[in-house]
Amino acid sequence: MFSKGDKVSVLDDAVDGVVISVKDKEVVIETTDGFVMTYFVNEIIKVNDSSSLDDSIKRINISEVKKEKAIPKPRSFVKERKSKSETPVPEFDLHIEKLVKNKHGMSNYDILTLQSETAKRHIEFAIKNRIPKIVFIHGVGEGVLKAELDFLLGRYDNIDFQEANYQKYGQGATEVYIKQSKNN
Repeated sequence: MFSKGDKVSVLDDAVDGVVISVKDKEVVIETTDGFVMTYFVNEIIKVNDSSSLDDSIKRINISEVKKEKAIPKPRSFVKERKSKSETPVPEFDLHIEKLVKNKHGMSNYDILTLQSETAKRHIEFAIKNRIPKIVFIHGVGEGVLKAELDFLLGRYDNIDFQEANYQKYGQGATEVYIKQSKNN
């Protein structure tokens, strides 16, 4: 473990020295100040000869540090390919604040009715004008408006719907797909 001439440092004290002798679990050291002291094996640690600052700096691998500090290359993300002819999807925000200037005096029933009628108007418009896809932003809330919207959309035979893109809208939006029939 320790042998004569090893450089050591005391764990719980600011004492450094050189091992003079080792007997069982006791190590006798001569401190850098010239004192002879005895410690148990578990109270000291061996110190490298090259503990000076200059030697420590020389041991640092500069190329490794440069690799760590290098600015990482930006990750490439797959972008959705959009054709030039693709039109943006119409989005309709059904939050009451977007539909009326002041909701003061409106009951929850009045609010939900207005939101439902607005959604129905947009659906009818999209069907009539052969718009293949629309998005309703309803928010998360307690889910009352989403449930009402799901019920409304379920009444149409030519409509499919699902939760909209989570990355873009979070959980508070529904995508509506309108199947176009030939005789419309």
